[in-house]
Amino acid sequence: MKPIQVGLLGIGVVGSGTFNVLVRNQEEIKRRAGRGIHISMVADLDVARAQSLVGPEVKVVSDARLVIANPDIDIVIELIGGCGIAKTLVLEAIAAGKHVVTANKALLAVHGTEIFAAASAKGVMVAFEAAVAGGIPIIKALREGLTANRIQWIAGIINGTTNFILSEMRDKGLDFAVALKQAQALGYAEADPTFDIEGIDAAHKATIMSAIAFGIPVQFDKAYIEGITKLGAADIKYAEQLGYRIKLLGITKRRFGNAAKGLADGIELRVHPCLIPARRLIANVEGAMNAVVVQGDAIGTTLYYGKGAGSEPTASAVIADLVDITRLHTADAAHQVPHLAFQPNAMSDLAVLPMGEVVTSYYLRLRVADEAGVLAKVTGILATAGISIDAVLQREADEISGQAALAGRAQVPQTDVIILTHDCVEASMNAAIALMQALPTVLEPITRIRKEELA
Repeated sequence: MKPIQVGLLGIGVVGSGTFNVLVRNQEEIKRRAGRGIHISMVADLDVARAQSLVGPEVKVVSDARLVIANPDIDIVIELIGGCGIAKTLVLEAIAAGKHVVTANKALLAVHGTEIFAAASAKGVMVAFEAAVAGGIPIIKALREGLTANRIQWIAGIINGTTNFILSEMRDKGLDFAVALKQAQALGYAEADPTFDIEGIDAAHKATIMSAIAFGIPVQFDKAYIEGITKLGAADIKYAEQLGYRIKLLGITKRRFGNAAKGLADGIELRVHPCLIPARRLIANVEGAMNAVVVQGDAIGTTLYYGKGAGSEPTASAVIADLVDITRLHTADAAHQVPHLAFQPNAMSDLAVLPMGEVVTSYYLRLRVADEAGVLAKVTGILATAGISIDAVLQREADEISGQAALAGRAQVPQTDVIILTHDCVEASMNAAIALMQALPTVLEPITRIRKEELA
């Protein structure tokens, strides 16, 4: 049977990895797909460099539209990135009747609804395994392997850069800025690391997983996003003392309402640092690795672990999509797996909940004057807000005084008070923190980190 012909848009790190793995494992892939899969055309602005990577047998052009217009091309791989020209080219490829494979999580998280609708109308597939967690097959697991389950929640370490930074902070006692510079020196973080350290990259991926898990449209604009830039080495240390690790998690949950408590049905979609019990497997995922925990009603808890980035790990996911499309290339569109797991006419209109309506528990760190009655005032504010306390940790005052002197501050006796709370509504915690912050004995901005038991 004639090989499937593939056009590749962009041959950077992932593109070159895809080409190399496809060539190296061609026979194995052909045995699985039922026919050969060949990248026969590449578009890249640096034509000379691209040609040197793929050899003389592959046609290289600088204009991506020439790939899309080629009638011999069956599948277009988009590895350009971003939401600009990449969106235009993906929609043009769909309009031309080409199947599309992409690793572009930002594009799908922001414009996925439009792209999937266009693909459905044209009867072509858009495959995107590589868009979330690199080589980990989490999209296939959610769309196909866990089809029988009502997904209850997903929690994932889905950004390797931030996980590397947090691992270095914990292992070496580094502050955030030092750990970030180390990550940049080792190539784990970009020169401009904003997308990673502010949680935006993780939110793109969490948005896609949420849509597949719960059958809702992709709604990146509804996600709550908080990065790791405000975390200090002290918080990492205190978490350890309390039996927790701090990780940046992408979380999405289905919440069933409770009228008595004023809680509505909805979907939680949030990215932020979390305290996780150290005994949980995901709490022990270190370095630049990724891991995703999925809780289903039938299967219980499952964990997916592996490399979330890199040339060949991501290429593994791209090629898996190529194989899936090749197997179904001649099938009727009705027999294709729906892009977001649920049939397009059966999508849910469940709302994504505002962060103020989310219920979770908290870690609070307060730098306070070491004098009588301070703790009573703080706990009184929490009690008035209906927030119950799970645990309290207080450091020795003289340790803090010494640090204050080194920092050039007045040597007022100070201490850190650490409070763990039970579950409460985020809006109630926000109000309580505002009242605590206004106390004259609270000397610095209060640190608040959400706590997830993942039970």
